[in-house]
Formats: sequence, C-alpha cells, structure tokens
Amino acid sequence: MSSNEKTTNSKFTAKNLFNMSDWTCVVTGGGTGIGLMISQAVSNVVNTWGSSLAHTQGQLIAIECDITDKKSISNLLNNAGVTFGRSDVTKGDESAEGLSKELFESEDIEKWEDVYRTNVVGYFFMTAAFIPLLAATSSTHRGRTAAVINITSISGITRTSQHQFKYNVSKGAAIHLNTLLAQELRRNAVNVRVNSVAPGIFPSDEMNKSSILTGEDYGEKKGIPTGRPGEDEDMAQAVVMLACNQYAYGQTIAVEGGYLLEHP
Repeated sequence: MSSNEKTTNSKFTAKNLFNMSDWTCVVTGGGTGIGLMISQAVSNVVNTWGSSLAHTQGQLIAIECDITDKKSISNLLNNAGVTFGRSDVTKGDESAEGLSKELFESEDIEKWEDVYRTNVVGYFFMTAAFIPLLAATSSTHRGRTAAVINITSISGITRTSQHQFKYNVSKGAAIHLNTLLAQELRRNAVNVRVNSVAPGIFPSDEMNKSSILTGEDYGEKKGIPTGRPGEDEDMAQAVVMLACNQYAYGQTIAVEGGYLLEHP
C-alpha cells in the first residue's frame, strides 16, 4: 500500500469518523437515563461521572435549566459562553440570531399548550368517552361499523412551517394520534373505524369565503394545481366517504387540491 493510500484511508478510522475534539455540546436531561448516556458519549457527568471520563480533556458542566420555562432557557443561553469559556457559543451571524429571535421571542409556551389541548388532547378524550356507544353500532346494525373521523390538516404533513409552528406540530401529533386510536379501536371487542381528513386551504366560515381572493393566478401563487381553495362539497364528499366506506381503517385523506405536490 502506498503512502498516499494510507493517508487517504486514515480518514476512515474510528477516531476521525467520530472526532468531537473541541466541540461544545448542550445536553438537556443529561443527569439520568438516555440523557446521561448521551452526556457520557459526547464528553468521552459532573460529580460522579465527571471524575472518570475516558477522554482526558473531556469535561461535564452541570447547569440547572427548566426547558419548559423560557426564562430558564434564556439563562442557560446567557451563561453558556461564560461557563464553557467559548465566545462562539453565544455568537452567530445576523440571520441566525434573527431567526432565533423570531422563533423564541414571538412564541408563547402557554399558547403552544392551548393549541395542543384542542387539537390533540381533546381528540383523544372525546374518542375515549364515546367508545362504548360507537362499539354498539356493529351489534345493532349488522355489517356496519361506527366511524371516528378526526379533522387534522395538511399542516401536519407538509415539511414547511407555514409560519405557524405550534399549529403544524399539533396537527402532526393529531395525525399520529389518529393512527394509534385506529390501532386500538380496531380490536374485535370494539371494531370502530378511526380515520382522519387533512384539509388544505378551506374557508372556515362565511366571512373567510368572501375574504379569499381567487383570481386566475391563485393556483400559481398558492401552489395549488386545482387553482382554487376548497369548497363545501369537497369536504362533504371526503367525510361521507369515510363514514360509509366500511373498508377504510386508520387512513388520513388529504383533501388539498394538490397542495402537497408543490409543498411536500
């Protein structure tokens, strides 16, 4: 083997492939469980573990932080550069700082919780409460099963944030909840079908109908092949299909005029 080949191959050694020398890592929940596993891995916590690190230059520094409290997170961020002795920890280019402020300062934890309670928690408890009544359908109407139809959203499917992180995250959770409920309620003793409709752009009331401008270029601007927002009939057809189709279990039907083809 030539010296050039040896040099080239050296980049594939474990030491080089997983080299984290001079890195600074922030691990939340690093005191126990999986967090502790990660802390040991990237530093190789404080006190018990910090004194026996395999890497002689590795160190673990504990900083108290409550990740459900924005003030506590800000305190961790403000102290990080001083604690770690690294000025680059708290600095970034202007676009990065701007994005951080946009996402962190404009969002409110309580509002995230409110949206989640409505779009996820409410779906769960409504379905759970009605299981006995729904399950009775198959015994009183032969050949027919009851259906739960959750209204989710394409916002829980698309990879774009649409400038509404909390809503999109809640709808993504609702879609997964729909799948979990479908799995649980399909059992023989219950036999209830659970599906969801994920609407695209639909006017939510009469006022919104008049406020959505739909010129000839609407489809191009919004990335909707259909060229228009959803109409009452579009939603009605999807819901009635899922209610009547006894063969549909655990599905999320996106009714969105092709929006997801342009915004996957």
